[in-house]
Amino acid sequence: MAINNINNGLPKTPVDNGKVAQQNQTQQSQQQAAAQNAQTAPAPRQDSVSLTQSAQQLNQVQKKGTEAPVNQDKVDRLKKAIQSGEYKVNPEVLANKIAKLEGEIFGTK
Repeated sequence: MAINNINNGLPKTPVDNGKVAQQNQTQQSQQQAAAQNAQTAPAPRQDSVSLTQSAQQLNQVQKKGTEAPVNQDKVDRLKKAIQSGEYKVNPEVLANKIAKLEGEIFGTK
């Protein structure tokens, strides 16, 4: 079997062994650099969360609120009084109690 048009009749160009060796060396050094970079790459950064002091205090208050005992009889009496319109709020007493509570929470008197 005959093969025609090999290299289109052009003469074969000589191989420059020096250039081939240089290309191989460059390729090897690139592979080594890539391997070193893979080994010395920093560990992935981990996510973290930090809460402000106010958020931490709120969390503590919520925990205390869930742990506080509840007088269910008193709650039921107050619900009935509110629904029937018999419960009256004394605004001065309420304001004093709110001011006292804020003073205890925020440390002012």
